[in-house]
Amino acid sequence: MSSLPLLLLAALLPDFRLQSGSGDSLTRTAFTAALGAGAFGLLSALVWPLLVRALLLVPTLVLGLLVFFPNGSLLLLALDLIPAGRGQAAPETAVIVAAAMSAASSATSAFLAVRNDEAHHRRLVRLAGRRRTRRAPPRPATPGTVFLQLVGLGHDLLRKAIRGERPLMPTVARWTGTSHRLTPWRTDWSSQTGASQLALLHGSNEDLPAFRWYEKDTGRLVVSNRPTSAAELQRRAVERTGDGGLLACDGASRGNLFSGGADQVALVMSVAARRGRHNRSRAGYFASLSALVRAGCGLPVRWRAGRTPSGAEAREAARAALHRPEEPVGDAPGDAGPVECDGNTPHPLVLASGNLGLVSFPDVPGRLTREELDRRHPALLGTLTDHPGIGFVLVRSAEHGPVALGPAGAHRLDTGRVLGSDPLAPFGADAAAAVRRTAHFPHAADLMINAACDPATGAVHAFEEQIGSHGGLGGAQSHPFLLWPAELTPPSPDGEPLTGAEAVHRVLRRWLREADGPQLPLEEATNEPSGR
Repeated sequence: MSSLPLLLLAALLPDFRLQSGSGDSLTRTAFTAALGAGAFGLLSALVWPLLVRALLLVPTLVLGLLVFFPNGSLLLLALDLIPAGRGQAAPETAVIVAAAMSAASSATSAFLAVRNDEAHHRRLVRLAGRRRTRRAPPRPATPGTVFLQLVGLGHDLLRKAIRGERPLMPTVARWTGTSHRLTPWRTDWSSQTGASQLALLHGSNEDLPAFRWYEKDTGRLVVSNRPTSAAELQRRAVERTGDGGLLACDGASRGNLFSGGADQVALVMSVAARRGRHNRSRAGYFASLSALVRAGCGLPVRWRAGRTPSGAEAREAARAALHRPEEPVGDAPGDAGPVECDGNTPHPLVLASGNLGLVSFPDVPGRLTREELDRRHPALLGTLTDHPGIGFVLVRSAEHGPVALGPAGAHRLDTGRVLGSDPLAPFGADAAAAVRRTAHFPHAADLMINAACDPATGAVHAFEEQIGSHGGLGGAQSHPFLLWPAELTPPSPDGEPLTGAEAVHRVLRRWLREADGPQLPLEEATNEPSGR
């Protein structure tokens, strides 16, 4: 299949040809294309495994960019191997041709394997077979423990994947029936990777209300997957708990937002950029929610679509690798910032973390109260709670403390009193405790908005431009799982599901001791965040 793109590109690009100077027949040209594609494929299969190992520690996006240049070089070498000098290309053209061939090959493979789970299974079997034929590396004499986090895979979805006579995950299915046990746990209100992973690795996600949020006291926008933000969040967690992290004792961290205190790190965001104090994190996402807030405040609404945020993490990884400052707010279309509207009232700052939205009024020191908000923008809360895509809104009342508002009722979190229909009821029995905890974070937003959840399907509405989302309460995202060896003690002695990532961290600490892995002093292993 790769020879077809070669033939097409040879016809379109002036600096790329697959014929001799005097010309060749169509059959001869097609044969030349097949030779070039075969040589290119063989060289790629031989060279790329070595390159990937050599570039393991290079940030992800940089590695992605480097793909084009070796591929172009391999194509030039493949063309040189074609007899009679029939294959020729300019270096810059070779990069384009190689990229097009790789894209065509990937698209063809994806098309042939679409909705075909067997194709993926056969590929994994082939890879496993190749590994078995190689000499096994010597195993270390000391025991160890591996923790693997699967982002976006909930307990219910895993159960479906291991059911039936031919499960999608046969190894996991075999484990759950014999050597391992599967148990669910409940996330915090902020169910996304930043809050969960910080607590799992460092024992605390206190004052981490979402994936990104605005801090009025510092004037900063904190984004969990930005190098400087991740480093600051890790520093705060270590200061709060008093120990280095789950992996501090001879551990290794790979492909995480936070290091867990490990000395051996690769592709870890919190240590990706240890730069000067002048580099600050200020960029965030601006989403389908900002327009609703602006309308409720009586401000003009811009309907022009901004730049999609989907590449933000990759862009920041590249900037960190190149030691460039992080992208400030306002540099890109769609970025939100506290811009003056009429000289007196600034725009509300609207951010999104999956199905969790945050609204801050930067001109108001401290938390804006419901009473002051009603005086400023009397239509805003009604506009939000009446929208079918919004489940509830958290706001602080000067009289009643934190209150969760819905379209037909309110839940006063400090007293537990419910007026009308409880807006938290569709989100489970633990929802009130999770929301109440976040409501008392120093950096919780003036308004915290949780999207509605379909009671039949568990689907949630995202406030940012992503195919799927996780970040707030609702659906399968709130119910992750622990898959653990049966010889370890159960996560909860009484069999009740764990609630919160901090509780899971304490279980992981206990399992490290039980598995004779890296030993932790008892006082460190049982240490809880201060003030909890």
